[in-house]
Amino acid sequence: MAGGRARVAKIPGQPGGGTIPPTVMVMLLWINGPFGGGKSSTARELHRRLPGSLICDPEQLGFGFQRMLPAGLRRDFQDFPAWRQGVYEALDLILGSVDGPVIAPMTLIEPGYFAEIIGRLTDSGHDVRHFALLADARVIELRLRERALVHAIQRMRGHDVPLFRETFAMRKLGLCLSRLSRPEFATQLRTDGLTVTQVADAIGAAAGLQLERHRGTAAGDRLRWAGRGLRHALTS
Repeated sequence: MAGGRARVAKIPGQPGGGTIPPTVMVMLLWINGPFGGGKSSTARELHRRLPGSLICDPEQLGFGFQRMLPAGLRRDFQDFPAWRQGVYEALDLILGSVDGPVIAPMTLIEPGYFAEIIGRLTDSGHDVRHFALLADARVIELRLRERALVHAIQRMRGHDVPLFRETFAMRKLGLCLSRLSRPEFATQLRTDGLTVTQVADAIGAAAGLQLERHRGTAAGDRLRWAGRGLRHALTS
């Protein structure tokens, strides 16, 4: 895909760490992958190290659909044409307005839906860089098991959370890995054995973006990510 367009940064201190350079690249970094594949953690790492960047999570629009609907009408929100159109319109508007990279962490495995959103954004002239984070199923299962504590706390607080093997993430794991391995979902990035920092480094290099130096230690990163999970369990 064509290189991202450069813009003169207008306002210092845009979201993202550090000082904004004189020019920044405007592009969409769509971080795809199975549930539990590290999309959100990678997006946050990129955001911290890309001055002027912005995280736009398409899942938030889907949650809005779910909250509007009675329980009997809820299903996978990606199946709603309005969600796909809404994500396209929102990202189209944002990409035409911001001065830095836009990061969208979202699992998207239906080829038709992929074309409706990412294909249309590309056809509209936006610089879209798509990355599918892949790993061995056993590696992702281990990551998902680490979330079991979060689910247990939520059940103790009275939330109707399915048991681990019945979660949406586990039910979709095999299909996600199979679909995202196809050529149309390039660029694939194997994350087995990589830290979140290394995954972000690889994405930055592939997209031609200069990331700021990672600040922190591996142990500190693990504690921070564990803390996020516990906060989610205690506040949701």
